[in-house]
Amino acid sequence: MVDALGVAVIGFGWMGRVHTQAYARVLHHYPQLPLRPRLVSVAEEVPGRAEEAAAQFGFASTTRDWREVATDPRVQAVSITAPNFLHREIGVAMAEAGKHIWIEKPVGLTAEDARAVADAVTKAGVQSAVGFNYRNAPAVAAARELIAAGDIGTVTHVRIRLFSDYAAHPEGALTWRYERERGGSGVLGDLASHGADLARFLLGDIASLTADTAIFVPERARPTGATAGHARATGGELGPVENEDYVSCLLRFACGAHGVLEASRVAVGEQNNYGFEVHGTKGAVLWDFRRMNELGVSRGTAYQDQPVSTVYVGPGHGEYAAFQPGAANSMGYDDLKVIEAHRFLRSIAEGTSYGATLADAVHSAAVLDAMARSAESGTWVTP
Repeated sequence: MVDALGVAVIGFGWMGRVHTQAYARVLHHYPQLPLRPRLVSVAEEVPGRAEEAAAQFGFASTTRDWREVATDPRVQAVSITAPNFLHREIGVAMAEAGKHIWIEKPVGLTAEDARAVADAVTKAGVQSAVGFNYRNAPAVAAARELIAAGDIGTVTHVRIRLFSDYAAHPEGALTWRYERERGGSGVLGDLASHGADLARFLLGDIASLTADTAIFVPERARPTGATAGHARATGGELGPVENEDYVSCLLRFACGAHGVLEASRVAVGEQNNYGFEVHGTKGAVLWDFRRMNELGVSRGTAYQDQPVSTVYVGPGHGEYAAFQPGAANSMGYDDLKVIEAHRFLRSIAEGTSYGATLADAVHSAAVLDAMARSAESGTWVTP
C-alpha cells in the first residue's frame, strides 16, 4: 500500500517545473517507495503561470500567495524554488508549519539565512533536501568511493570548474539575479555553491581559502515585464550589475589537499562546462558533467606516463540501476532531480536523512561567505 503525500511547489520558473516533473516520475524509477507524491498546490505570483502549471501537471489548486500553502492542511511537503531572497522567509514559515521542505540552493542570501532555515527544520522535526544535484550523478558517487578507497593514493590537489554562458550576452535582462538585495551573490550562489558542495562531498571540509571576483558586464537593461530564465531585454533603462560574474578561489582542505575552484556565468563558448579533476599520489579521477556517465580514471604503479582509462558507469554505481539496465546507457540532468526527489521522499517515509540536507547547505553557504570576505580583503580566510 502506497500512502499519498500532498506536495506543493512554490515558484514555477524552470526549477519549479523540474521539481514537478521529478515528483511525477519518481515512482516510475523507485516503485518500492512507500509514498506517492500528490500535486496539491502551486504558488506563483506571475499572473497566469500557476494556472498553466495546474493545467499541464494536474495540481489540484493554485495561488499567487505562497503563505496560503503554509496553512493548507492538504500539504505535507513543499518544494521551494522561488528567488533566493525569499528562501529564508518561505523556508522558515514552511518548517514552522510542519511541512517537509525541498529547497533550492543557495538557501537564501547568506550563511545566516541558511542557518535560520536549518534551525527551523531541526526545531520542527521535519525532513529537508537541498538542490545540490551534481553530487547525485552516479559517476560522482563512483569517484567518491574510488577516492575514499585510496585507489589514487593520497589526494594532493583538485580543480573544480563551473563555466557557463547564460549571462554572457550583454542584452541579458537585469533581473533579481543581478541585484544584491534580492539575488545576494551572483555566480557564487548560482554555480560556486555547487562547487563548494562537490569539494566537500569528495574531499571533506575546506580549512581555508582565498578568492578573487570580478564583474565583466557592468550594466544591463531592466525588463519591462515578467521574465523567466535568462531572458534578454533591450530598450529598457540601464542599471548596474551588483554581484559577481566570475570567481576564482584557492582552497586548502582539512585533509591536507589543495585545490582550485573557478566559476563563471559569462564564459563565452562554454555551456555547462562543469566538472573536476582530482589528483593523488598514485593516480587521478576526472569528471565532466557534459559526459555525465563517464569517469576518467588513472591508477596503477607507473606514475610517469600512466594512462587514463574511460570508465562507463553502470548499475553498480550510485543510483544508476534505477534508470538504466547496463553501463554506458545515458542519463540526463532531470534524472539527477528524480534521484533528489526519491531521497527527499525516502527521508520523510523513514524519518532518516538521505542525500544533501540543510546541514550541507549551511556548509556551502559558509564557504561562499568566506569567498566574498576574502575577495574584499585580499586575504586567506577560514569558512
